Amino acid sequence: MGNLSFSAARQGCKVTALDASQAAIEHIRSGAAATGLPVSAALADLRDYPLAAHYDAIVSIGLLMFFDCATATEILADLKSHVRPGGIAAVNVLAEGTTYMDMFDPADHCLFAPTALRDEFEGWTVERMEFSEFSAPDDTVKRFCTVIARKD
Repeated sequence: MGNLSFSAARQGCKVTALDASQAAIEHIRSGAAATGLPVSAALADLRDYPLAAHYDAIVSIGLLMFFDCATATEILADLKSHVRPGGIAAVNVLAEGTTYMDMFDPADHCLFAPTALRDEFEGWTVERMEFSEFSAPDDTVKRFCTVIARKD
């Protein structure tokens, strides 16, 4: 809903927020108008939304797991290609071992292997890699992997 976008803008960043939810985009646009912060927002399905610019930072939290693995890998490669040299990519995905699957279409989701996200950033400087696990309904768990990497 734009929390990270507004936080970055308050720190002096110019932000482009993309989301597949019209409600989220409207919320972000409304917040930008109300605060005067430099945040623009566009409705986007990254399967077919061409990124036209290059960025100092690209953040993808809780997105790639909603695509099949081949598509998720393609989208991640595209996101990485739009980070300027010296820029940062921060990516958070659900990892194998997640047992809370209520939010997924059985055919269209991707749980990343434990080292897969790090492997995707080969040739980058991995500033931080973290695994976390959270309890979910019905004695299930959500396992996440987060990587913050700098493009060399």
